[in-house]
Amino acid sequence: MVRIDDTDRKILIELQEDASRSLDEIAKAVGSSKTPVWNRIRKLREAGVIGPQTVRLDADALGFEACFFVLIRTSEHEAAWQRRFLAALKARPEVQEAHRLAGDIDYILKVRVRNARAYDAFYQALISEVKVHNVTALLSMEEIKSTTALPL
Repeated sequence: MVRIDDTDRKILIELQEDASRSLDEIAKAVGSSKTPVWNRIRKLREAGVIGPQTVRLDADALGFEACFFVLIRTSEHEAAWQRRFLAALKARPEVQEAHRLAGDIDYILKVRVRNARAYDAFYQALISEVKVHNVTALLSMEEIKSTTALPL
């Protein structure tokens, strides 16, 4: 775990809000000047606190109107099966998130597709690549909150 101080925390909050703002704007928002803020950002990147910067796209605007949460149970727990399953998930761009769980469900996936037909194509491809015991797909009717920001 990396130690961060209040200024680092303020910088990270600003970057989580909008990393495309200029260094001057971020420095002003945190009450510092440009060079010290730049040095802190560089150190936070080097420490792995700040990862690659990307752009969040609007899925609906691009026609990806269906979001499914896919619950997967498997009777397979061997390393070879897990490698095939993880490779299948990583190869599918529709899978936005994948988590291995404790409890009755083994995995949960967040899958973003254009429509139900596209989900079915994803599902058929997945089960042709790896054996799963049970799959339950839940269609999100409305996204109420979505963020990548951490509560600093």
